[in-house]
Amino acid sequence: MPKIVDHEVRREEIAEALWRVVRRDGIRAASVRTIAAEAGWSAGAVRYYFPDQAGLLSFAMDLVSRRVTERISALSPKGSATAVALRYLEEALPLDAERRAEFDVWMAFMAQAQAESDGGSLHEHVDKVHDGLRFLCESLLQALSDSGALRDDLELRREVERLHALIDGLALHAVIQPERTTATRLRQLLRHHIETLLA
Repeated sequence: MPKIVDHEVRREEIAEALWRVVRRDGIRAASVRTIAAEAGWSAGAVRYYFPDQAGLLSFAMDLVSRRVTERISALSPKGSATAVALRYLEEALPLDAERRAEFDVWMAFMAQAQAESDGGSLHEHVDKVHDGLRFLCESLLQALSDSGALRDDLELRREVERLHALIDGLALHAVIQPERTTATRLRQLLRHHIETLLA
């Protein structure tokens, strides 16, 4: 009986090999040859799934955002509005090895997107994820507002921007200085910020 191949799993395996190359050697080292070697495949096998490098980079970048979205979607919305908001926002922070790896790769992709002069597909992914994080911040703050948990003197649009900037900044600090900005510290700072918004 012929072996059934799950092509989506194979594509994700190749993307994860690309992540490892990028984290270890930088995005410039992510050629089809180096990715194939990392995955233990032939270059031809990699090209079968991704005929060009742009498609592979695009898929690998999209996979980062999909993994985060899947984790957020799997969370339980039970509990107080504040507890739910914190639980959801923590998924956007590099609090463990898996999320740190994703953020490392994401940073490399963002840098590459900025280097693209043609506003290519990587730009589209950056914009999509940036907008998605902003929407998450907006949705959670709106839920806190609807529950009566937020202070009356707050301007919601400004607070969405501040929370979005805080999440981005905390994630960046955690990668740059992990010994200082630990997972515990990230949670403390995020909780403190949310508590300053509460009635």
